[in-house]
Amino acid sequence: MAFVEKQVPAEAIAMPRLRRGSQESVPDLRISDLRAPDLRGTDARAFDRNRRAARPRVAIVHEWLDSYGGSERVVEQLLRCFPDADLFAVVDFLTTEERRFLGGRRVRTSFIQQLPFARRMFRRYLGLMPMAVEQFDMSGYDLVISSNHAVAKGVITGPDQVHISYVHSPMRYAWDMQHQYLDGDLGRGLQGLYARWLFGRLREWDVASAHHVDHFIANSTYIARRIHKVYRRPATVIHPPVDVDRFAMTRDKEDFYLLACRFVPYKRAEIVVESFARQPGRRLVVIGGGPEEARVRAAARGADNIRFLGPVPQIELIGFMQRARAFVFAGEEDFGITFVEAQACGTPVIAYGRGGAADIVVPQHAPSPTGVLFERQEPGALAAAVERFEALGPRITAEACRANATRFSEDRFRAELGAFVSTCRAWA
Repeated sequence: MAFVEKQVPAEAIAMPRLRRGSQESVPDLRISDLRAPDLRGTDARAFDRNRRAARPRVAIVHEWLDSYGGSERVVEQLLRCFPDADLFAVVDFLTTEERRFLGGRRVRTSFIQQLPFARRMFRRYLGLMPMAVEQFDMSGYDLVISSNHAVAKGVITGPDQVHISYVHSPMRYAWDMQHQYLDGDLGRGLQGLYARWLFGRLREWDVASAHHVDHFIANSTYIARRIHKVYRRPATVIHPPVDVDRFAMTRDKEDFYLLACRFVPYKRAEIVVESFARQPGRRLVVIGGGPEEARVRAAARGADNIRFLGPVPQIELIGFMQRARAFVFAGEEDFGITFVEAQACGTPVIAYGRGGAADIVVPQHAPSPTGVLFERQEPGALAAAVERFEALGPRITAEACRANATRFSEDRFRAELGAFVSTCRAWA
């Protein structure tokens, strides 16, 4: 089956299309709403399945809970859909402030929670995580939903259980981005040899554990293509939830461009900085920090049109998003929640046209564009994209950007997820 760069062929998405686009408020899905046909009067097994379908037990399995980020926002909405669900995670080290979205819910963790130095270095136990997640007892649940970017989909379920995996990404460091992750200290010496061996073992397990899943959901068409590439399985696209109501639209823009991200290799922040260093007439504000900070700052080459602010509080970041002429990004994101947040502020996006950006940004040739996409991760390609953006002028409006962002609301996510789960349960 051949896949093109910009979309997944219809035959690759086996699940029926779900109606999208409604912006009406959608009530939370309750477990009692999921009912199967009345099978009483057939055999005992069918009767038991019908009895469990009247009020199915639901388990939600997440990788690890150490911060509140994009994947945790998905878990938050899953818990709103299934308020009686039990929650499992390899480890749980959320602070009191961060765990508010759990609503006081107890998290069932694995043996890794108790290992030495797990709080600070639990990722060092990555090699044990497949075994850890397989130890979770799913036998008492009718519906299992895994929130997966590493090992969560590896939970073991039986033939009378439905396992749906919401995939944020197949393991990037074990598959197509392995060389980027090993391009540094991690890839050198004995540590590098161990990492390569471990990634090889993880690839084998990752493919094998895909057989545990009945239905895949991808957070973007890009991830659907990666799921097909790695697991040879179809996936239905349901974009992750974004709290667009938290971002107020601003029409009046100031004369600067904005880059905000963590400075890690795959974000390619140095491309943006180097590009604007070659464009002295355009101002760039850079927000963020991370292990690649020295490299990113060096790319500026002392240019006085680039201002580095480091990490800032969320309220300040939103202010910069609202006032920026455009949000600029050169990395390849699985989805890109920050793009949606910028659009919710009424701010256009100039981004590398692979990954989730292709799902989010309405390109320049559309009737109501919301940004510009470029095809090569090079400073020159970005500079040309900025030129095209400025040539569009008033064709890009704050209203169009805001309307585009509402396609990714939390209400929409719960509606699509609820419809998908109901369909899967009906087929079980």
